[in-house]
Amino acid sequence: MDIAKMTALELGKAIKNKEISVKDAVLSVFDAIEKKDKDINAYVSLCKEEAIKKADEIQKKIDDGSLSSPIAGVPVSIKDNICTKGIKTTCSSKILGDFKPPYNATVIEKLENAGAIVIGKLNMDEFAMGSTSETSYYGPTKNPWDLNKVPGGSSGGAAAAVAADEAIFSLGSDTGGSIRQPASYCGVTGFKPTYGTVSRYGLIAYASSLDQIGPIAKDVKDCAAIMDIISGKDKFDGTSLDNDFNSLLDSLNGDVKGMKIGLPKECFETEGLDASVKESVLNVADKLKELGATVEEISLPFIDYVIPAYYIIASAEASSNLSRFDGVKYGFRAENIEGINDLYCATRSEGFGSEVKKRILLGTFVLSSGYYDAYYQKALKVKAIIKKHFDEVFEKYDLIICPTAPTTAPEIGKSLSDPLKMYLSDIFTVSVNIAGLPGLNVPCGFDKNNMPIGAQIIGQRLSEKKVLNAGYAYQQNTDYHKMKAEVK
Repeated sequence: MDIAKMTALELGKAIKNKEISVKDAVLSVFDAIEKKDKDINAYVSLCKEEAIKKADEIQKKIDDGSLSSPIAGVPVSIKDNICTKGIKTTCSSKILGDFKPPYNATVIEKLENAGAIVIGKLNMDEFAMGSTSETSYYGPTKNPWDLNKVPGGSSGGAAAAVAADEAIFSLGSDTGGSIRQPASYCGVTGFKPTYGTVSRYGLIAYASSLDQIGPIAKDVKDCAAIMDIISGKDKFDGTSLDNDFNSLLDSLNGDVKGMKIGLPKECFETEGLDASVKESVLNVADKLKELGATVEEISLPFIDYVIPAYYIIASAEASSNLSRFDGVKYGFRAENIEGINDLYCATRSEGFGSEVKKRILLGTFVLSSGYYDAYYQKALKVKAIIKKHFDEVFEKYDLIICPTAPTTAPEIGKSLSDPLKMYLSDIFTVSVNIAGLPGLNVPCGFDKNNMPIGAQIIGQRLSEKKVLNAGYAYQQNTDYHKMKAEVK
């Protein structure tokens, strides 16, 4: 039995039934990391000693019956922008250096209370700014399906680790598609929940009105189980919602009869959409139609405006959020400086990478006097129009299905040489963040080079049950999510 290939729920059940020990589960993941990660570079830090010690503690609690969570004893890997007490958390940036948070993010507290064991921190685009995981200070992460290609971003390490069986499941963050797009490129399941359903306390902010933590896993059932644990109101996050889904995992029944699904014509007619991606995603709609859903063409006329609106809003918020990294409080500090202004300038110039600096400059520009109304204020008006249009669509339809990304994973180096092309890779995902909606990526096929393709299932705010159930129905009737990358 290859433990590292198991889903979180399969492993949790085997541990509960005493078929596998918690320590063996933890060691099997570290073995996989040792064999594969020198090629993939999914991890930026590991905590093997602490994880093994924790395994013994969790085993005792499972044995005495005080821990009954379905993922008790299951190892979890965490994106490097989610705070973990005493474990280095750097956002894959030089400017945070060897920063070790003195506290856990709320999601980490919830996972640990459920018996999950943190084994390490995952590589990412610096401060979550990028779509390829190439902007990391620790070097690029590689796609397990083809080491010459990117895994997507910014949660590229999280998706690559799950795809390569270097992680049972992982937590990522999604600001404009950063869970769903890498999940698509790596052939795994990734879920971005409704804005506010999961606390952002302890998530190092990129764009606060768009950021959302969510799971990347091997199937929809695992995503539902993880969501049951990490969602809910948090006194430390004023934007968190007091939602009660009454167990997402238990609500999965695979019944989509009577569901109305919209296929946005703009998403299937856009320039740059790969033919194999289009065909595979339309096949998802056909499969759900076979299972009893109604599928109709709809229109999302705002598609051409989502990228400019998103990058204006996200960069503006990044400009504000990243002003705290100045060399005074924590992290990297430039040397041989003269005076406070020199300290700020030198630290930020040396500590931030080029993509982060680019977005800070753009954000500062759109917030500056004379340009605020012309850019930022206008982008907020577009955001309101997008939300309104989605509301109108969801009055008639339960779900929307479209591609997660217009192509499969590009080669390493190609996107960074063409930033506009990299930004446009988010065209199908950013509107979900702008409107605060739940979105799920499910693997649905492969292109001619055997690279994974993902379909995106989108629902109205707080319709997590519908979204996950549609994904579950699809995975019950297909095997794409079971296909494994063979890392040479």
